[in-house]
Amino acid sequence: MVHFCSRVLLVFLLANSWFFTAQAQKVGLVLSGGGAKGLAHVGVLRQLEKNHIPIDCIVGTSMGAVIGGMYAAGYSPDEIEQIVLSSDFQRWTSGKALESKTFNFLTAEPSPSALRLGIAIDSTLKARVSTNLVNDLNLNLALARLLAPASASSNYNFDNLFVPFRCMASEVFTRQEVEQSKGSLSDAIRNSMSFPLAFRPIRNLDGKYYYDGAVYDNFPTNTMKKTFAPDIIIGVNVGDVAFKRYPKNDDALLASTVAFLGTSVADTGSVGRNGIYIQPDLDGLGVGDFDRVKDFIAEGDTAARRNMDKIKARIGRRADSVALQKRRLAFQGLAPKPRFIEVQVRGLRPDQNEYAARFFPHSGREYSLDDIEEGYYRLASDDYFKNIYPRIRYDAARKGYIFSVDAQRNNNVSTEVGFVLSNRPIDNLYFGIEYRYLRKLLYTASADVSLGRFYNGAHGSFRINVPAKIPFFFEPEITYNQWDFQNTGGVLGRDVINTQVRQQDTKLGGQFGVSPNYRSRLLLDVATFVTKDEYTNSKEINSADVLDATVFRGATAALRLARNTLNRKQYSTSGHRYVYTLRAVTGSSTYTPGSTAEQEASSQHREWLQFRATVERYFALSGDRHAWGYFGELMASTQPTFSTLRASQTTAPVFAPLPDSRTLFLDSYRSTRYAAVGVRYTQPFLKKLEWRTELYIHVNAQALKQGDLQTAVRRSGFERPRVTASTGLIFQTPVGPLALHARFYDDPAERFGIYGHLGFLLFRSRALE
Repeated sequence: MVHFCSRVLLVFLLANSWFFTAQAQKVGLVLSGGGAKGLAHVGVLRQLEKNHIPIDCIVGTSMGAVIGGMYAAGYSPDEIEQIVLSSDFQRWTSGKALESKTFNFLTAEPSPSALRLGIAIDSTLKARVSTNLVNDLNLNLALARLLAPASASSNYNFDNLFVPFRCMASEVFTRQEVEQSKGSLSDAIRNSMSFPLAFRPIRNLDGKYYYDGAVYDNFPTNTMKKTFAPDIIIGVNVGDVAFKRYPKNDDALLASTVAFLGTSVADTGSVGRNGIYIQPDLDGLGVGDFDRVKDFIAEGDTAARRNMDKIKARIGRRADSVALQKRRLAFQGLAPKPRFIEVQVRGLRPDQNEYAARFFPHSGREYSLDDIEEGYYRLASDDYFKNIYPRIRYDAARKGYIFSVDAQRNNNVSTEVGFVLSNRPIDNLYFGIEYRYLRKLLYTASADVSLGRFYNGAHGSFRINVPAKIPFFFEPEITYNQWDFQNTGGVLGRDVINTQVRQQDTKLGGQFGVSPNYRSRLLLDVATFVTKDEYTNSKEINSADVLDATVFRGATAALRLARNTLNRKQYSTSGHRYVYTLRAVTGSSTYTPGSTAEQEASSQHREWLQFRATVERYFALSGDRHAWGYFGELMASTQPTFSTLRASQTTAPVFAPLPDSRTLFLDSYRSTRYAAVGVRYTQPFLKKLEWRTELYIHVNAQALKQGDLQTAVRRSGFERPRVTASTGLIFQTPVGPLALHARFYDDPAERFGIYGHLGFLLFRSRALE
């Protein structure tokens, strides 16, 4: 009996010892870096929570720091998954501009430039060319917003987060590994993901620059052991263990080599004898495949389930789901309310900092989150500034958040180059230069020139930008345009005789503009102008003809409201654009007859009002793979007739639905009153190739016809509807679209045709457009 009792007591003591050991078991999670491959960590986290596996501390590097940091900040695996599956996440990682958050307050009308090169020239006349990495503008603000509440709740101590956390970075100049344990969580994570040649390093508050932690330790199990000393380590490695095979082409070899040399190789045994090593099968998935989020998460999920029996056998503790959620909600509840009490700009001269800070609107003494975002993107809309980095920090004494921006001067000189080559003789070259000078205000001087047989133009301006609650600018400018529908031999030496019409105009004036919100602009344009149109009144082309000439001198004022969120200068597939313009014109015209004229020379006073409304919008279909859009335009003008029918046509507004419409002089597409509607459909295939089809119908009201002595007479009522159509292929190249179309114009001078071009086919508007 005594022997039996002794055995029962021994079993009880051993069981009790196991129970308390299991209860005290500390579990550490190590998440490696690996670019997009790190998204597999989301699937692992989901399975660990689903199976009630406790996570007592996390150490992460690079993408492992991003996912691990969000979990440590109190986000659940499901919430993290929704974040990385969002369309915004794709823009964070690709650097693509958010259409709804990009201002056109500082940007001019679309130019045909294909390349913009920024140069910074300092007071010693030294120049440096800006480098191009992934645009981190959206990413930085997203990290600051997502992680600011947790940073404040933890009092900027990573041990006080929902799960104690460490984030690895590298100090490459001193060749040291850096363990980040306090401060801004978003700063720490951003440091950890600054992979060389991809994301730029940020300037920290101590003045140092840190790089991706993967440079020295991509699988930081040693930091986990040293800092947290867990009983069990779960290590998830999505990086390379060895260079498995050579890629098939040079580009892939270069990318793989940079990724391999830029990260340390994981020691698979470093999790320890009792640890669990998880390596998701990511063969065929690359470090840059951020568009395959679901595939990465699924592979992480599969790898965790494959190891779950081992995990459960070695970890006796279980985390109660209800208690875990209560603890998560309690931590999230500690976050102070999003009350912004101050905006600070650092990194520039004091007067320049003051200029930048004035871009942040606010009502009263506080800023809303919308105010913060608006000011941030307003500041970033001008590439005079670079390396704009946001920080959100809570001031406990003042019980509010302070939003600060670290900025540096970027380019005070920018140059632009563009060209268009075509199967038709309308080739053109474009050059532009811009110089900016910032003190309390930003001053911008710019000039550009277009050269070709069909179109020549020059433009110069001096802009003064004034930051305010609603920023505004004033811009004196001069513009010269010349279109030659006759001498169209082309830059490449082709010689084609076209309609005998030459047009030129000079405009001297100024613009006053405000930007009431994102992508919108209200503009007042006041100017004097001189236009000169030369033409023949005969349908028969004769090179010996002396052309008629109409010179129109006067003044004009226009009020224009425009909004533009289109994703491209030409051949857009998403976003919308609308432009409403009300213009008044007054002046005197002088007519000089040529060899085909039937009238005497004359001078007349002309004045009119004109309203033009243009709208276009695009919608995604079939999971963003297809897009359709609609187009509408209305023109209503009291413009009177000029001396002859041809003179009236050359001064009339133009309906130009297709890219090459402005390069053709079509009588049926020139009218002072018309309405037009159209549809556009784009179908992408072979990744970068698109098939685009467009169809338009327009109707002219009170169209012009020729009367006695070549005068212009208005018809009554409406003309028959006219159809314009185009279909063809488009390939987006680094220098602009490469397009080939079959198109139809409903005009006796032009019916069916084939049109192709490389580059942006864009010209400045005429003085009265």
